[in-house]
Amino acid sequence: MLKLSKLAFATMLGATTSASYASDIEAMQAQLNQLQQQMQQLQLQLQEAQQKSQQQAQKQQQLDTQIAKQQQVEQKDTAADSQVTKKPQGIRVGGAVRTNFSHTSYDDGNKNRGGDFDFDIFRVNFSGDVGDVTLNAEIRFFDYMTAVKYAYAAYDFADDWQVQAGITKVPFGNWPYNSHNYFFGTTYYIGLEDDHDLGVLFKRKIADNWQLDLGFFKNDELGGVDGYVDDRSDRYSYDVVGFRNADEGIYADPASKSEDGTSLGNPIGEYNTFSGRYGYHFEHDSGTTELGVSALAGGLHDGVDRAGDYHAWAVHLNSTIGAWNLQLQHGEYQYDIDNVNRMAVGAYGFYDSIAAEATMTNANIAYSVPVEWGPVTNLQFYNDYGIIYDKSDNSADTWMNVTGVSVAAGGLFTYFDYAFAKNQPFVGGSVAGDSDETERRFNINVGYYF
Repeated sequence: MLKLSKLAFATMLGATTSASYASDIEAMQAQLNQLQQQMQQLQLQLQEAQQKSQQQAQKQQQLDTQIAKQQQVEQKDTAADSQVTKKPQGIRVGGAVRTNFSHTSYDDGNKNRGGDFDFDIFRVNFSGDVGDVTLNAEIRFFDYMTAVKYAYAAYDFADDWQVQAGITKVPFGNWPYNSHNYFFGTTYYIGLEDDHDLGVLFKRKIADNWQLDLGFFKNDELGGVDGYVDDRSDRYSYDVVGFRNADEGIYADPASKSEDGTSLGNPIGEYNTFSGRYGYHFEHDSGTTELGVSALAGGLHDGVDRAGDYHAWAVHLNSTIGAWNLQLQHGEYQYDIDNVNRMAVGAYGFYDSIAAEATMTNANIAYSVPVEWGPVTNLQFYNDYGIIYDKSDNSADTWMNVTGVSVAAGGLFTYFDYAFAKNQPFVGGSVAGDSDETERRFNINVGYYF
């Protein structure tokens, strides 16, 4: 009986021990599962941390790249500022020497000789910077006169604005010229193309597609009606210098006097002239176009009192399409003096006459061809036409048509022109002429520029 009890006790003890062991295994298994879950969570967190670290590294790399680019830009700006600061100072000297051949229909001696070959001009140009001021000047030497074309100081007082003071260009019409040929256009001979006077000019550079020039000119480049000069016709650009009596000659000096000192003419001068030019620029296929309007107004003085006033206006177009250039211009001018229908003008050492009031129209076209013919690099073929009509003095129309080509070859620049004209200066006539003859002039002008 005792043995049975021991056996039973041992059996019970074994069963209890087995149950306890199984329970421990289950607890350990649960702990292991929990540890595995924690490990998986830790792995997920580690992967997220690695991804965040990679993203931060990429962002830092991008930031470093942007900083490097910004530093490069700043270095370039600094270099550019340094270059601007260190731009060359002092005055540069250039110029040109030009000769001219002409064969005309209106000069019998010229025709008999087969044309004439003459010295044209020797000119000297000065340009440069002294501090923040830019200086520009040009003086021209002819056989028969010396003339200053321009001489002014310029200062950029804002990013888009410059002021010029001195003998500077009057803003009017197509810029810089209303022509392509050696003779300019018909507007040049009435003082409305490439005219230069004494005054102040404010120039707005092309920005936001538009450009503006505003000028005030105290008088012409020779000091006006009482300027200290020997001959008021010794000038580069045409200006009004008097008005004509009914019986006065077309080419008479308006300041001439009789033997007893009586004035035979009526000298006057421009003064207090305001001039403005607006141009709108836009781009299109293969080129750019400027549409503009110009106007000017001022007074006329006889040396003692105001004699009258004058004004002019023009609308103009200058368009470049590929190799083509088209210029159009139309306008009117008027010199308003009581009972006066004709004015005296002067330039190039002689006097001429124009109607006191007239209408003007120009149409010019040109085609440029780059070439490689030895030293020749460019040819420009052109045809320029201009007419002055509806004149107050009832004189015949003035018109000129110039067909030609300009040739660029290093420092040489040559015009080959064939001009047909009626009542046109330098082609056998006068703007105040009344000829029915159409004159012609074949002209070659060769210039060396340095």
